[in-house]
Amino acid sequence: MQTRIMKKDATKKGLPAGVMSVLLAGVTGLTGLPAAHCQAAKQAAIRGEAAKTPAADAWFRRGETVGGGGRRFRILQGDRPIPVVVVGGTPYQMGYHLGRLMRAEIQAFVPAALARFKAALKIGDAGLARVWAATAPYTDDRVEQELLGMAEGSGVSLSALQQVQCFPLLMSYSCSSIAAWGGATRDGHLYQTRDLDWSLEAKAHEVPVIVLYLPRQGHPHVLPTFAGFSGAHCGLNAAGIALAEMGDSPGREAPYRLRAPHFTTWFRTLLYDAGSLTEALDLFRAQPPTKRYHFVFGDGRNEHRAVKIRLHAPEPPDRRLRVWRDNDPTDELAPRVLPGVVYQDEGRGAFPFLKAHYGKFDGPLMMKLAQSIPIRGGNVEDVVFDATALRLWVAYAHGDKEAYQMPAAFLDLRKVDSDHDGKSDWEEGAADRNGNGVPDFLDPES
Repeated sequence: MQTRIMKKDATKKGLPAGVMSVLLAGVTGLTGLPAAHCQAAKQAAIRGEAAKTPAADAWFRRGETVGGGGRRFRILQGDRPIPVVVVGGTPYQMGYHLGRLMRAEIQAFVPAALARFKAALKIGDAGLARVWAATAPYTDDRVEQELLGMAEGSGVSLSALQQVQCFPLLMSYSCSSIAAWGGATRDGHLYQTRDLDWSLEAKAHEVPVIVLYLPRQGHPHVLPTFAGFSGAHCGLNAAGIALAEMGDSPGREAPYRLRAPHFTTWFRTLLYDAGSLTEALDLFRAQPPTKRYHFVFGDGRNEHRAVKIRLHAPEPPDRRLRVWRDNDPTDELAPRVLPGVVYQDEGRGAFPFLKAHYGKFDGPLMMKLAQSIPIRGGNVEDVVFDATALRLWVAYAHGDKEAYQMPAAFLDLRKVDSDHDGKSDWEEGAADRNGNGVPDFLDPES
């Protein structure tokens, strides 16, 4: 288990050799250039001639030498195709292949979204650069490496991608989440919802993507997200850890604390590193807070329980953090509590539904519950995780329909098999056991 908060020096961050060559070239003048060019430069120097400077992209590794791998396919939300991208390797490699496979969507969405956000928040490039500079030292190195790869794979600038990651830190929003397990569900599985009630004007729901990450180190995990985002507003890992968030900070409390990791980046830390709810809570407590939030953390495969968390950064230390278990008489929603259930619905009416259907919940019924309590006018996405069987249901808004008005797409993560060899991608992972240069999840010979 690792807690990653402050930055390491570049030589320890696992950057690809081509990127390190750019840094070293400032010292040697030649390191990282193609061998033929180095020889030509030596001969030209002997003859007193000027060697031709290579094109800028000669300083970087070509796509075919990046390593790792990725695959894109689709599932259906009604008759709407939703991209699913499986990427494996180092954080940089996964970012590169995600950028490559979602290139068109990232190029279409990121510049337009930046223009809309900057106008709405009355902030420019310089201001966003300062925001990123404040939060980046606390951001998991793996997220930053992924962004670098995504920039090179997609052709969108690294600064633009960094700016997009800043907006959830600057904006106020509100959501909901419910976890039910044990006697509350039909099969005893732990199911967890997440309503993302945010900005429909951002149009992120028009570039949806479900990303399955197969890191060389850390737990495989899945994000139902949007093109150009590396942070997680919710997620599930192969150890059965499910995460969801609800923002509580009103706009009047802005500006929020920036010298801290945003929850979307430390969610990635938990998904990489937490193998149990206890480990997730330990990692969570190590993160400096930014503003007011509720969270629901579930564990469907080890401890088989969930908790609700209230973290209100502006409050005094003795009132800042509360963690509630199921059926807790001290829960802020008590007496509207039940065994095997934790939830935060902001008073939108989840409890009568929970009580009426207690013991009957499964994925589709949990989706029905999630879609019954949205903030109408801002319901961007609704998600249900089965954290025990590693499945998910997701509904994205589309056109003039909000997420609660849309059918849900379904994905069984244990049945994703990119190389069609009968073994799931999550089982095979991104190792290259036979040494042929192809990650196992893409290699039918592995």
